[in-house]
Amino acid sequence: MTGTATLARVRALAPAISERAEEVEEARRLPPDLLDQLIEAGCFRMGLPRSHGGDELSIVEIIRVIEELARADGSVGWAAMIGGTASELFALLPRERFDALYASGPDLIGGGTLAPKGVAVPVDGGYRASGRWPFASGSEHCTWLMAHCVVLSPEGTPEPGPHGIPRLVAAVLPAQEFTIVDTWHVSGLRGTGSQDLVLENAFVPEDQTMDIFGRSDLAEPLFQIPVLGKFALYVAAVGLGIASGALEEVAALAAGGKRPAFATRRIAQDPLFQHRLGQADADLRAARALLHAEAAGAWAAAAEARPLAPVVRAQLRATGAHVTQLATAVVDTAYNLGGGTSVYNSCPLQRRLRDIHTVTQHAGVAPSAYAAVGAALVGEDISKLMI
Repeated sequence: MTGTATLARVRALAPAISERAEEVEEARRLPPDLLDQLIEAGCFRMGLPRSHGGDELSIVEIIRVIEELARADGSVGWAAMIGGTASELFALLPRERFDALYASGPDLIGGGTLAPKGVAVPVDGGYRASGRWPFASGSEHCTWLMAHCVVLSPEGTPEPGPHGIPRLVAAVLPAQEFTIVDTWHVSGLRGTGSQDLVLENAFVPEDQTMDIFGRSDLAEPLFQIPVLGKFALYVAAVGLGIASGALEEVAALAAGGKRPAFATRRIAQDPLFQHRLGQADADLRAARALLHAEAAGAWAAAAEARPLAPVVRAQLRATGAHVTQLATAVVDTAYNLGGGTSVYNSCPLQRRLRDIHTVTQHAGVAPSAYAAVGAALVGEDISKLMI
């Protein structure tokens, strides 16, 4: 299946997803039948190599799919983004283990968390891992989960690692080995099921661990793009989709005849409304153009086996932050243009507002990413920052 075909299938699902947005939010997870539809559409095998039964889409094609899903509903877009790109993390496992994971089919749904909230103690053949990890999106429908750990020495202190931080290891285990704690009672992205994960002294075989800052053995270009920069772009794609949906919704509200109290004309006829809506549209298009251009540049370099310079890797993460900020401003504008209508639960603009401001809290698109770019532009060495 090509990227065009995958996108067409997702677009065909989009109206039904939008109609079920409240249901998804109330359930705080993806309904099983909707999950099945996303699997059928190819959302969880987007980037997987054809050699493993996947569709092997480019990073730009994956971004388009994520944006389209998030345009229909932010939570669905986010959950599909996490599950649909998990293979790009699992590709950092030893090749034989990666092959074994996908031996039973390409639609494996993975998840977990990059935050190193656990500890791993080396033992014969692997590690003993313990900890509690928040924000594990889609954990209730995942088949395999990843948990990031600080490696402890025999004395119980963190082992030193490269780049001036403790040594880290990511443990990958079947989902049933984790205890899932229902903590996802939040303001936005409520339908993502981003629960807490708990492990207590679980054995993790050596070949089920990986270094998320390492390089994959897979030769395909997607797997040669650094993880942190790549996932910053994916998170930003969710933000773009949410913003696209918000603009469409406020435009429909205005076209439907909304008239402010005591006004002599509909808001659709108000020059100030028109100006602000048009400017928000320009901001959204500029954000999309930046995101796609940076993704295409990273893809071209990976396809030619050109390593990305530290400043370029920093710019990928800064792009994710900047696109998310622009998308947030667009949603804020759409919400404000909706006036009093926006505050009601029946109006999707209030959900868009909550969802986008939840996206902004993700570490992958934190504004701190700008600092590394600024440091590089004045000649400072940032190589240690670009792990």
